[in-house]
Amino acid sequence: MSLLNKPPALLALEDGTVYYGYAFGANGKSVGEIVFNTSMTGYQEILTDPSYHGQIVTMTYPHIGNYGVSVYDMESNRPYARGFIVREFSRVASNHRANQDLQAFMEQHGIVGIEGIDTRALTRRLRSGGVVKGVIYHGHTDDALEAQLVQEAKDHEDIDGRDMTPEVTTPLPYARPTFQDHPRVVLIDFGIKHSIVYKLEQSGAEVIVVPAQTTPAQIMALNPYGLVLSNGPGDPGGPKYAHDTVWQLLGLLPTYGICLGHQLLGLAVGGSTRKLAYGHHGANTPVKNLVTGEVEITSQNHNYVVDIGSIPGGQFVATHVNLNDGTLEGMAHTRYPVFSIQYHPEASPGPHDSSYLFTRFIEEVNLFEGATALPAAARAVAKAG
Repeated sequence: MSLLNKPPALLALEDGTVYYGYAFGANGKSVGEIVFNTSMTGYQEILTDPSYHGQIVTMTYPHIGNYGVSVYDMESNRPYARGFIVREFSRVASNHRANQDLQAFMEQHGIVGIEGIDTRALTRRLRSGGVVKGVIYHGHTDDALEAQLVQEAKDHEDIDGRDMTPEVTTPLPYARPTFQDHPRVVLIDFGIKHSIVYKLEQSGAEVIVVPAQTTPAQIMALNPYGLVLSNGPGDPGGPKYAHDTVWQLLGLLPTYGICLGHQLLGLAVGGSTRKLAYGHHGANTPVKNLVTGEVEITSQNHNYVVDIGSIPGGQFVATHVNLNDGTLEGMAHTRYPVFSIQYHPEASPGPHDSSYLFTRFIEEVNLFEGATALPAAARAVAKAG
């Protein structure tokens, strides 16, 4: 498609900056918080990651869409990103795994996109000034309409303080069928990626996924031997019920927190979180394992981080740290088999340096299952409901 045939589009930021480009994806308008992702591949997994709910994603890699979309690469049942910004969009897909092209996929799911803008300039703007809200608009504009779109970006509801988990969690519990005698693990769905479930199964667990507002009593009534706190979108300070649930279950089961789950764990034990200027989103972030001294290249998608120094009583110690900015990337309880990771060990997309964390968790679960039946304290919680 020549430039003459491409329909016009505009990106208006709340600070008044306007970028002019070309429309792709679903026709219309989209408003959200704008973040950038540094991955070179994996745009389908990114669009379908519930952690991007409420956000417009900018890809720093310039050429997007050339390998199409595959049903096997979905990280949830539908896309959650509000919009998509790329430098150059490929309307031709060439991949034997592809079921459809990205244009058709975005049209099907109502995702509005803009191409042809200087994504390097936009990324530098976000890196220096922090995350902003913006509007993607398809169609011709004039000065009055552009001013209206800038104001619409300013007026859009902030993600800060919002509990977004009810918008992404499963409405009902469900079990993943298994034909092997594996220990049962309950996974609380705050906006889970399918790959996390698959990794747990591959590591040797029977997985039961439950909604975000499931009570401790309901969880313990399932007779689990491990607990996983999933990733998800939004401000970790929003879902107060999750803080209470994690606190009540602390020490009763081996527990593994991932991304938002890591942040909820930190808040549950009295710690604090803060929002990063532009977040960590990409598949190439170096993280140091403070236990082994090794460096992992990791996949990341978060806007908030835990301040481990704010956790009272020295309950947790840092196990992983970000080598770019020194922020906390992992922690472990000093007494219980409870640990958490800020990044995404399941990758998808990204490197597999951190897959060992699933093995570590299942080893803790197996030890717990083999040592005893559910402890008396756990039974008491189950009966309380």
